[in-house]
Amino acid sequence: MWAICKKEWAQYFNGLTGYLVIGFYLIVNGLVLFILPNFNVLDAGYASLQVYFDFAPWFLLLLVPAITMHSFSDEYKQGTYEIIRTLPISPLQLVIGKFIGNLFIVLIAILPTLLYAFTLNALSDIGGIDFGATAGSYFGLLFLAACYTMIGIYVSSITKNNLVSLLVSILVCILLFKGFHFLSLMPAFANGTDFYISKLGLEAHYINMSKGLLTAGDILYFCSILVLFAIGSVENIKGKVKYLITVGVLLMVNVFFSFYNFQLDLTKEKRYSIDDSTQQIIASVNKPVKVHLYLGGDIPPYYKNIAAVTAQLLDRFKQINPKAISWTIEVPSEMYKNDELYKFYDSLSKRGLPIQRIQSENGASDKRVDQLMIPGALIEVEGQSPIVIDLRSSKKYFKPYNIVKDIPEEDKEASANAAIALLEYKFTQAIYLLNRTVVPNIAYLTGNGEPVNLTVNHLGESIMHEYNLAVFDLKKGFPNAQKIKTLLIVKPTQAFTELDKLKLDQYVMGGGNIIWAIDKLYAEYDSLQKTSGSYTAFDRSLALDDLLFKYGARINSNLVQDLNCAKLPMVIGKEENGSPIIQRMPWPYFPFLNGNEQNPIVQNLDRVLTYFPSSIDTIAVAGIQKTILLSTDSNSRILSSPSLVDMNSGKREGELESFQKKHLAVAVLLEGKFSSLFSNRLTAAMLDSIKASTGNGFLAKGTTISKQVILSDADILTNQVDVKRGPLPMGMIPYEEYQFANHDFFVNTIAYLNEPSSLLASRQKEQILRLLNPQKVEENRILLQIILVLGPLFVLGLFYLLWTGYRKRQFAN
Repeated sequence: MWAICKKEWAQYFNGLTGYLVIGFYLIVNGLVLFILPNFNVLDAGYASLQVYFDFAPWFLLLLVPAITMHSFSDEYKQGTYEIIRTLPISPLQLVIGKFIGNLFIVLIAILPTLLYAFTLNALSDIGGIDFGATAGSYFGLLFLAACYTMIGIYVSSITKNNLVSLLVSILVCILLFKGFHFLSLMPAFANGTDFYISKLGLEAHYINMSKGLLTAGDILYFCSILVLFAIGSVENIKGKVKYLITVGVLLMVNVFFSFYNFQLDLTKEKRYSIDDSTQQIIASVNKPVKVHLYLGGDIPPYYKNIAAVTAQLLDRFKQINPKAISWTIEVPSEMYKNDELYKFYDSLSKRGLPIQRIQSENGASDKRVDQLMIPGALIEVEGQSPIVIDLRSSKKYFKPYNIVKDIPEEDKEASANAAIALLEYKFTQAIYLLNRTVVPNIAYLTGNGEPVNLTVNHLGESIMHEYNLAVFDLKKGFPNAQKIKTLLIVKPTQAFTELDKLKLDQYVMGGGNIIWAIDKLYAEYDSLQKTSGSYTAFDRSLALDDLLFKYGARINSNLVQDLNCAKLPMVIGKEENGSPIIQRMPWPYFPFLNGNEQNPIVQNLDRVLTYFPSSIDTIAVAGIQKTILLSTDSNSRILSSPSLVDMNSGKREGELESFQKKHLAVAVLLEGKFSSLFSNRLTAAMLDSIKASTGNGFLAKGTTISKQVILSDADILTNQVDVKRGPLPMGMIPYEEYQFANHDFFVNTIAYLNEPSSLLASRQKEQILRLLNPQKVEENRILLQIILVLGPLFVLGLFYLLWTGYRKRQFAN
């Protein structure tokens, strides 16, 4: 067998023809990847070889058949096949020997491309190339090349004509790689069998491996193709019974692994591994789910990346539960034109889908291209209101800037990467909500001056379709934790009586959850506009300090400022004609908050906008776990009570030096079995009253784990109301024209308090954006292109010198 293998090597590498073929292959790779504009890796700016692995199957379609077409055809034509058959080797050994020999030649063509990976890694300052994912991609390329090689050997074994062998091999490889995918797109297979049809082709299995994800099912599939064509070569379609038995066994094994698939994610961040809890949720879906993905067509590169990862995720979901999960990509601009297109956009907008306008320059005609794009998806289950998913991330990354002087410029690639990290959670949550059997009840508390006007409009709209939302008047009874899963206490303005606090206390002892959105001090921007430029914020005297202190938190009577804050329009001077000069200036009373990345509520969350927050201290309470959810940035200060609200705060000479505190807590999560504030404080008459009102006796300690989220700024959950536009989205002010992550924080908090903890597990995924250093690329572009295009040829030349030197020494001996 090894003699046959060496014969193949020698036959290919003894002349220059073989080197010229491989050299041409390497030059084409280099030109496409690093010279030509459309797919240039250097221009894309990412430390990734994914473009190479996307193109490699098509390049190998020409290279491998050109290598394998001589395997048996030349033996037949030259009459040496009969001589080989007289040797003491079996037909199987003959086929394996030729397979290994030809595969080694293909590897010689692929190995020089490793230079691409090391060069891109040297050019990257952030993250570097993911060598784990790259190694997995090369494994996929190796398996694909092996299948092409075995197909070429099989075709060569049935013809004496080299040209026929070449063309037929290319045709068979194309059909196996792409043919089943096109077949699955036919309307006849739109009933769910399209998934299984596509899995018969090489492409569906190569795509996973080309991204660094190795699964037992994919590896077994490639091995099955190798075995089938190897037997075909050995038997040359004779011995059909044996061949059919082998086909049957391989089909059964492949079917088994389609249900019980094992995988190895070689990527550094395990980005292609679906969380175990996600798999359980998707596998348990029994109502058919239809996903409409609208992100596609001619869109910016960073959105193409989001679309590609979304498609791959939905494919994985469909693989887990093919009977219940189906999805399609619908590009409106390809489906409709002119007025019909805009009507379609309008209908989707009314359903809540995000519509984004993108503008770009057309380099060829120097014209501005203005078009609409839908970076969203619609999840449907028959008989229920569909759920809309915004594929964009609420977390925006910005290029370095001066927080006092500069307007932040978004780093779009980094923001797209953050969006990718949240896709699994968003789709899993939507599918779960549409398939759950029990819908939690949430109550908005009233009775202590809580707002019931348009300032809580977005709060209600955010959860009313996913939960049973009602209003509960605390003055009229005891809230029942068995019926109400979560209470919302938002911006109360009237003091809580002892009876009010007792009702809330017993609700918590019964296992109820509470979101406390409390404004400790009275400080409103509207009040500032009615004064001469300053006023003193005063305590609202809500009488909640003792209750919250007992649970493990204290909202302080102060105001927190931070230089990383919203900018408001202010008068900074006057024109010559006396008209005021207005400019947007940082106002530290409206600081931006950052999330604690260790908790799923705020993981991968953008900045949260606040209005006059106070600081929160946590208190040591046995058995209670405390987590800081939101805190200020690193340039903060505290204005102790009595706190002055001043229009010019932070602008006076030397005042900036006082912003020296860091990460002051504004939102805290408390979890555990709480102890009652009223233990040993109630009279017998009061105890009897509690039992009569609730049907249960007084609870001195929590029976089950309860969760409480305490916010020292109620306006995190309220929305402003514009005179012309009406209620604005939560976390948005007219001066910024940007929606901060207040809404996402609220929705995540609701999910954390009301849904299984496993639902939020996938939020903890992180994606490292592996970027090339643009300065290094531009300064050394010509040198890099020379290295990347000619470097692999140099490696091939070294192999030529070593091989010819070895043969000279061998024949000299």
